[in-house]
Amino acid sequence: MYLAKEEKAELFKNHGRLKSETDTGSPESQIALFTYRIKHLTEHLKTNKKDHSSRKGLLKLVGKRRRLLNYLIKIDIERYRAIISELGIRK
Repeated sequence: MYLAKEEKAELFKNHGRLKSETDTGSPESQIALFTYRIKHLTEHLKTNKKDHSSRKGLLKLVGKRRRLLNYLIKIDIERYRAIISELGIRK
């Protein structure tokens, strides 16, 4: 698989709200995971242009991440700004 258990735990530890490996439910950790998967799928689609099922999955992931970011804007704008700057994504 493209993301090993250790890499995923490190991702949650770096971007999670509690800064622990078990913080998988916070919006920040989910957004970080979706961003990693989006980058991976984007690289895949650069070489496999006709892979339409992966393209559909990519669009679904982008929508999920967008909804989580909108949720963060509503509940805490500072957490939203922090995760945007950490991951280097823009609206």
